[in-house]
Amino acid sequence: MTVAPAYQVLAERIRDDIMSGQLRPGERLPTEPQLCEKSGLSRSTVREALRLLSSQHLIVTMRGVNGGSFVAEPDASALGETLSDGVGLLLASGAVTGEDFLEVRRMLEVPAAGLAAARREPHHLAELERAMFDPEHDDLARRIEAHAAFHLAVAAATGNSLLGLVVRPLYSLANREAVERVSPPPFWRAVDRDHRELLEAIRAQDVARAMELARAHIDNIRPAEHLADVVAL
Repeated sequence: MTVAPAYQVLAERIRDDIMSGQLRPGERLPTEPQLCEKSGLSRSTVREALRLLSSQHLIVTMRGVNGGSFVAEPDASALGETLSDGVGLLLASGAVTGEDFLEVRRMLEVPAAGLAAARREPHHLAELERAMFDPEHDDLARRIEAHAAFHLAVAAATGNSLLGLVVRPLYSLANREAVERVSPPPFWRAVDRDHRELLEAIRAQDVARAMELARAHIDNIRPAEHLADVVAL
């Protein structure tokens, strides 16, 4: 049986206190000497535990008279990046396939489109409109960026902030060279059409139509042999 390093054990103990709510966002952790005294560990071990927690975005450390280590405030962007990295590694290793990826998209995006249609506010419609692209003149980078922005805007329009965090990794994993190779102009014209139709359904608050369009968009993205290359589309 492998015994975890002492710094990892300490980090897990502090992590449990944070996740259980015993340590709240913004709350100061005990000082390094206090942690050493309480845990019986050396200062270098305590510092290694704090570095690990910092790399996991669970604490932030500040220097100065009022410095110290504090429980981090929730940061959706940082959490989204961590999720994206993890999903990207799973795809690269082959542990997750393109079909797995699109199956999850169907599970999340279809009901999300319905919720967006039911709950959208005027500012959500403005965000969706800003995410439109020109399939004839915009370059590939802009098209991929706009595509991600559109689907994230749909998630935001549901009013569920957790959904926005969960779906973020689904739109940050495109292999741009592969996308360019397997997505000719007709593909982007179809994506543009799908987005505009979905926007109008959400604008009209037509829940059933929005869900139908979201399902069709995912099902028609690419033939199965290309799924692994263009999963973020």
